[in-house]
Amino acid sequence: MESETTETIIRATGRSLCEYGYADLTMQRIAEASSVTTAAIHYHFDTKEELLNAFLDDLVDRFERQVDCEAADPRDRLAGFLDSVFDSEADDEFPIALMELKAQAPFHETYRRRFVELDDAVQGVVADAVDDGIEAGYFEPVDADEVARFVSTVINGGHLRQVALGEDPGKTRRVIESYFETQLGWSPEGSA
Repeated sequence: MESETTETIIRATGRSLCEYGYADLTMQRIAEASSVTTAAIHYHFDTKEELLNAFLDDLVDRFERQVDCEAADPRDRLAGFLDSVFDSEADDEFPIALMELKAQAPFHETYRRRFVELDDAVQGVVADAVDDGIEAGYFEPVDADEVARFVSTVINGGHLRQVALGEDPGKTRRVIESYFETQLGWSPEGSA
């Protein structure tokens, strides 16, 4: 029951963060977005900061699980990674909530650390798949770490464009696919 309550609070935090933004987020507003009282929220989380840390942990953990692909073929891993990152069925709150917390990272070391972990996970998935693809002869020889850094940077820029400008994330995906074709000699569109 307790984990169900925590899950309810975390989901309500996401909705409230999207509706009110970081600056106007309060425990009362989170309680209003859920079936949980402010007293119950304070029972689970002493401060708004503690709650947002738990929310960010949940957000990042869900994203890491989403992009984790166990496929043996590195081409399938990269294609699966792109499908996960650019999932059109994904939670609409995710990009806005993530952007709200990214904006706070310069001021909150805990947030910054989690975003570094997330970036490391993204780059690790890409670099490992590229290295494996080079070794298997599927990809042109390139610096896998540089490819991974480029992909991570483009994803972050695309995230900003999606939230701030309302741009379709599919445009960012096409940039990455074109980059893979140019750098690796492989197109995700042509894969299984």
